[in-house]
Amino acid sequence: MTTTATGPTSDVELAIGGMTCASCAARVEKKLNRMEGVTATVNYATEKARVSFAAGVSVQDLISTVEATGYTAREPEPPVADTPAGEGGDEGEDDGLRSLRQRLVTAVVLAVPVVAMAMVPALQFEYWQWLSLTLAAPVVTYAAWPFHRAAFTNLRHGAATMDTLISVGTSAAFLWSLWALFLGTAGEPGMTHPFELTIARGDGSGNIYLEAAAGVTAFILAGRYFEARSKRKAGAALKALLELGAKDVTVLGPDGTERTVPVGQLAVGDRFLVRPGEKIATDGRVVEGSSAVDASMLTGESVPVEVSVGDAVTGATLNAGGRLVVEATRVGADTQLARMARLVEDAQNGKAAAQRLADRISAVFVPIVIALALGTLGFWLGNGAGTAAAFTAAVAVLIIACPCALGLATPTALLVGTGRGAQLGILIKGPEVLESTRRVDTVVLDKTGTVTTGRMTLLAVHTAAGTEEEDVLRLAGALEHASEHPVARAVAEGALARLGSLPTPEEFANVPGLGVRGVVEGHSVLVGRERLLTGEVPELPEELRQALESAEAAGRTAIVVAWGGAARAVLEVADAVKPTSREAVARLRDLGLTPMLLTGDNRRVALAVAAEVGIAADDVIAEVLPQDKADIVKRLQAEGRSVAMVGDGVNDAAALAQADLGLAMGTGTDAAIEAGDLTLVRGDLRAAADAIRLARRTLGTIRSNLFWAFAYNVAALPLAAAGLLNPMIAGAAMAFSSVFVVGNSLRLRSFRATD
Repeated sequence: MTTTATGPTSDVELAIGGMTCASCAARVEKKLNRMEGVTATVNYATEKARVSFAAGVSVQDLISTVEATGYTAREPEPPVADTPAGEGGDEGEDDGLRSLRQRLVTAVVLAVPVVAMAMVPALQFEYWQWLSLTLAAPVVTYAAWPFHRAAFTNLRHGAATMDTLISVGTSAAFLWSLWALFLGTAGEPGMTHPFELTIARGDGSGNIYLEAAAGVTAFILAGRYFEARSKRKAGAALKALLELGAKDVTVLGPDGTERTVPVGQLAVGDRFLVRPGEKIATDGRVVEGSSAVDASMLTGESVPVEVSVGDAVTGATLNAGGRLVVEATRVGADTQLARMARLVEDAQNGKAAAQRLADRISAVFVPIVIALALGTLGFWLGNGAGTAAAFTAAVAVLIIACPCALGLATPTALLVGTGRGAQLGILIKGPEVLESTRRVDTVVLDKTGTVTTGRMTLLAVHTAAGTEEEDVLRLAGALEHASEHPVARAVAEGALARLGSLPTPEEFANVPGLGVRGVVEGHSVLVGRERLLTGEVPELPEELRQALESAEAAGRTAIVVAWGGAARAVLEVADAVKPTSREAVARLRDLGLTPMLLTGDNRRVALAVAAEVGIAADDVIAEVLPQDKADIVKRLQAEGRSVAMVGDGVNDAAALAQADLGLAMGTGTDAAIEAGDLTLVRGDLRAAADAIRLARRTLGTIRSNLFWAFAYNVAALPLAAAGLLNPMIAGAAMAFSSVFVVGNSLRLRSFRATD
């Protein structure tokens, strides 16, 4: 993080600690924005605050305000590409995750026997209740401590969340059990839970609820742990971008000597060597040599860019051809790659975290339950029912509201839904993703690698009269097989696929920027752009002229093949559309989405691809620079659209993070995969439609789970308030709601991908 001056204000990014839900982020944001001259946005998913502040405010003032609100704040460490997880900047996050895992393991190991003894009468030996207390105590105190701490913080600020409900419910169950064991009759030898469904008023002194306190803690800790693991990857997109760049660079001295240094030591003005197959270390200008540069991962351009002396090149792109000497013009944080990393981070910070449904419901449910419990206590005390009976009814209200099924509602549906998705090649990152799938109405598709294969392919061979296609492929393929140019590789691979083998050229020469020439089987062969033939052969025959013009009109690369003093064929090479892309676009339309094509390629190529897959010309956005893709998504969002983005390249990472829903192709780059919300492992665009359907189905299951989880508890609240709740009814209500929630979630296993 760096504090940057922007006129009369400065910007700073703070790492916020201690937030447990989206309402915590809203509270921190509200406190910061109350400060004079401060504008802040706080993101729960990334646990960061982006703050603009006036000259009279210091960073320490901001940190103090956050700490006074009950949370921690610090300036985060910048991401380091080669720092392993759990070291350096991730140390705090790793410690937090490790602590949560320890609490979860403790809760599960100790809670399982407590629940088993309470639910299975055969296990209730003479002093079983005291063993339950011994096992449950660490769960309710140590393991559940994060919930109690968060509930206390919420109380200080007059708020109620899921943490409040968990803390109040488990504490009430545990404290009542202590009272019943030490001061009531529950601690007597041979005590068992009475398993009859009799509705009768009693003083509750023989009832314990340790299984509810321990079980709820274990279930909800499990959900929190898996959510925390998902959230911890929020910065992985930045690391993936940094990993993309070269690590070392060969610097040329004034006398031409070569020395290899870490890329971080490169300075503006240094000249460095880039051999064929190496990554260009940083942004610069070519001062010697010529080559084809594959920039598809950064720019989305499927056709390699020919560069020579004086041309600009971008760091992290691949030198696919000859030897280059480059003079560095931008290094470090000024490079295009570093600017793209900042775009991804900005998009992640600006992306509104979905409010968790459980917190929304809890904000209303918790105050109602507490008020009802207090009202019940006051009513029975005022009617002379006795202190024990009055407190039994009041605590019963809190216990029946204990969110056992609520704790299962989201984790079980997410577990089954994500498990089914993994079987179908769809990876869902976390529950916050699901809310976005319900709202999206526009899906923006990257072209290269998403709609198309992402690699150059030989698509057609047009021959002149009297020339056999097999001869063209054999001679042209043999010559191109000796070249490293991506277009040449496409021709050679296409020829090999059709013929099985190719001859070896007797002579070979590369003509920079134009093509190749050589001798194959005694023929002097030319393969390349039309200009390569100038002065060598007469004009193209009419049929080849028409084929060349038609190929270029469709946005394809046209290659002329000549030998024996005459032009013999025109080859069409292009980034081929995936066979399933047209069907995938149709399925996305069936889901109520408007497909759009977004690409860095020229508009002619984009329109040809759009027509092939069924996207309207008005929905094509072409010739977009990598850093502008996220701006296009922002513009669509400003028009009131909810946008899903499907992409696979580094150039898509910022747009994937900015979109309401990011779908990354699993065949793409790590940066794109980490920036996306859903990953499509197969690389088949049809999986995008299946992913949205599955996510919507999973969200619907979670919603129905939450409804029924509360419905069962609410239905039992009148019995509790009337003082008619015995342990069997409490246990039955909780068990039935939990079984229903699990069964409802398991229905997701029947989800099928569309054939």
